[in-house]
Amino acid sequence: MLIPSIDLKNGRVVQLVQGERLAIESTDVDGWVRRFEGFPKVQLIDLDAAMGTGTNDPLVRSIAPRLPCRVGGGIRTIERAREVLGYGTTAIIVGSSLFESARPDLDFAKRLAAAVGVERIIAAVDSRGGRIVISGWKEPIDLTAVEAVQALESYCGEFLYTHVDREGLMQGTDMEAILAVQRATTRRVTAAGGITTQQEIDDLDRHGIDAVVGMAIYTGTLRLPDMARRMEH
Repeated sequence: MLIPSIDLKNGRVVQLVQGERLAIESTDVDGWVRRFEGFPKVQLIDLDAAMGTGTNDPLVRSIAPRLPCRVGGGIRTIERAREVLGYGTTAIIVGSSLFESARPDLDFAKRLAAAVGVERIIAAVDSRGGRIVISGWKEPIDLTAVEAVQALESYCGEFLYTHVDREGLMQGTDMEAILAVQRATTRRVTAAGGITTQQEIDDLDRHGIDAVVGMAIYTGTLRLPDMARRMEH
């Protein structure tokens, strides 16, 4: 299944290359929300919250009731997790806060799962150069994605694996890295990072893996009418 992404920064919809360089910026937030209304899942990321430079809460609160959103970005406490879920989101995406001192923070993961429910937690496992990266993909830790999902699978209902090496580059993703993560867990896996073609989406779907797509949609490489028709079958 294709999951379109909406990344918010400074009140606008953006696409960043490697999480850093601004490639696309749109003030037509409502227009993109309308385009994605037919999809059963949409990923909504507050980049300002993720980077600790503010939040886009008014937009998140506005978008969440309109789309079946999984929301991430800056969810570092149980209180914040409850707050975001209260906006009407279907699930929260939690990343850096699940790691402490270069290891999975199982105590926080356990408390979060008890507070909001395992099924409403998507654990973000972001990998660059074969290692987990946290804090906006800037801080590598000595842990592989496979090791991370094996440690955390009791505390989430799903994993979001992002292959940061390919993120935003429009050069395709790393299928073998994604499949290695899937083989390491019994939880559902959603993949992101460089997914560009319908063939990649179809290949992932055959393995039961959903595909988060951003840049290919916003550049028009993947056309929404074609994707909508595929979703109907």
